[in-house]
Amino acid sequence: MSTDTAVKIDAKLVKELREKSGAPMGDCLKALQEAKGDMEDAFVVLRKRGMASAAKKATRTTNEGAVGTYIHAGGKIGVLVELNCESDFVARTEDFQELLRDIAMHIAATDPRFVGREEVAQADLDREKEVFLAQPAMQGKPANVIEKILEGKMSKFYEEVCLLDQPFIKEASQTISQLIASKVAKLGENISVRRFARFKVGAPDWTVAQTKAVAEEAQA
Repeated sequence: MSTDTAVKIDAKLVKELREKSGAPMGDCLKALQEAKGDMEDAFVVLRKRGMASAAKKATRTTNEGAVGTYIHAGGKIGVLVELNCESDFVARTEDFQELLRDIAMHIAATDPRFVGREEVAQADLDREKEVFLAQPAMQGKPANVIEKILEGKMSKFYEEVCLLDQPFIKEASQTISQLIASKVAKLGENISVRRFARFKVGAPDWTVAQTKAVAEEAQA
């Protein structure tokens, strides 16, 4: 069975993309048409549109949501995460709850230190830059080359320590930020990670992270 359009797209492809992305059927069809039937390219199209949709909603207040948990490795690792949205209705949807579970599981696996880049202290950034610049491979290179290399290394640093920059463990082609954006596009509300905590049995310390806005509220 095919959909009769300027570019014929098999309905099975539309359904497959719908299941993979969570986007509405009509958006999946348009993305496949734009990508001339290529599934991966169509998924990229949807992700870009999702990010654009999320950007438009990013300033909207998120005072509802839910707290999710994930316990891993026979009870050796535990995560609490608060995910916010705009309404209690969306917070109770299966899509939102699935996102909450996925993020909690991801945190258990990767142990990020911060929610996003804004929360990384300047002292941490300065220390990382100092380490990078002291490496032998950086010596003697022109300033513009060093700047470009440093930019790439700092991007990798953010990927290692910031939840929103990390590749999603279930789908490494998209970051946690992009995963959230895809749900924003589908559910029509702004969604944001407010804070999380990760504990590991026997570890000398633990990770507790919150957004900069939450920290400022606590100090007010």
